[in-house]
Amino acid sequence: MLNRNELDPDRSPKARFGVRLRALRDERGWTQEELAERLGYSGTHISAVENGRRPPTPRFATTADKVLGTGGRLERQGRSLRQPALMEGFPEYVGHEAQAAEIRLYEVGVVPGLLQTPEYARVLAETAVRRGLITAEQANERVALVAQRQDALDRTPPPLVFVVLDESCIRRSIGAPGVMDAQLDRLVEFAELPNTVLQVSPFDMQERPPIGLPFYILTLLDRKLMSYAESAHRGHLERDTTSALPLLAAYHQLQAEARSQASSMAMLKQLRKGTL
Repeated sequence: MLNRNELDPDRSPKARFGVRLRALRDERGWTQEELAERLGYSGTHISAVENGRRPPTPRFATTADKVLGTGGRLERQGRSLRQPALMEGFPEYVGHEAQAAEIRLYEVGVVPGLLQTPEYARVLAETAVRRGLITAEQANERVALVAQRQDALDRTPPPLVFVVLDESCIRRSIGAPGVMDAQLDRLVEFAELPNTVLQVSPFDMQERPPIGLPFYILTLLDRKLMSYAESAHRGHLERDTTSALPLLAAYHQLQAEARSQASSMAMLKQLRKGTL
């Protein structure tokens, strides 16, 4: 077929929906115009949805389910698109993370997913459900993704993993006391691995203010850099090494001024015992 755009479903939730819609149409041997006629839309509208340029409305997804006989799957996918469980760019980041030679994380407020216990991850996900930010189904997806990311760290050879946690990550109690105690134990276990370094950026850091937003940096197998950063409402994936270099420099400065791993572990153990 001429002028057929190839979509990467990991690019965005809209792209994933478009790829699914196109596949269902192709299975039936319909053209965009033929599907448009059955749905009551224009061929241009179908093209825009399939190519990720236009999000599906609830009416569009529900009608498509009826016409294509998909039992509500498109409506559910469209609903998750309007209320995404993951920020844009993060699914692609996770794919590269699973193969990276080196992983650098800086987190604020909560323990990063790569280091979370299942119970800690579940509390965070269920809290998001209660606040109406995600659905229960999306909460399950988040918890499953945490386990999936951690499984990827067991590959041979394992990646080097460098983590700097803002002190708020270990001071902020998540869930019942037992949940947080187990999470602190997990951090200590992680730091004892031969391929990891874990440091705490303390509240009293004076010389250089801590970076305010969490960010992650990957060194890929070909030594190229990739970075991912999040604000409160959006994520940004940077695929260009040159653009990621300033963030890498900031990370090294943060490491230099954070507590050493030995001092960080002593702090964690004191906090675990309730003596800090």
